[in-house]
Amino acid sequence: MRLQPFFSLVFFVFHVGLLAVPLFLSAHNMLWDEAFGLSLWSMPDVIADILTVLVILCAIFLFVRRLARAEVRILSGIWDYCIILISAAPFVTGFLAYHQLLDYDLMMVLHVITGELLLILIPFTKLGHMMLFFFTRSFIGFEMGTRRGARSW
Repeated sequence: MRLQPFFSLVFFVFHVGLLAVPLFLSAHNMLWDEAFGLSLWSMPDVIADILTVLVILCAIFLFVRRLARAEVRILSGIWDYCIILISAAPFVTGFLAYHQLLDYDLMMVLHVITGELLLILIPFTKLGHMMLFFFTRSFIGFEMGTRRGARSW
């Protein structure tokens, strides 16, 4: 983080937007309420738009960074590039559908399909770190702190 503060900021904004928009967007909140009877706090549409655009820009940055930096490119396979595109696709299609910049019906169908594809791929790809984040941090902290005597932070 200290060595690459801009990358850290982009990475943080990307992940916050990736979680906050699907959970707290008012249109998604209505679907949560209909399906599960669970209504979360809804963010204003302007904030959702800003976060959506930031997620898309961050995804572009992360994609280009993988192409441009040799030390990242050498570790990246085709699937790493696909994951970034698949992660950004629901945001692009949702934004286009909401603002009706292209055919609304087509964008909504693509939005649902890409969103479901993203959810389906979570357990089978590196996207699984979403669910395993706290377990991983706890395990690394235990490994480094307790067993090896090093601080995990």
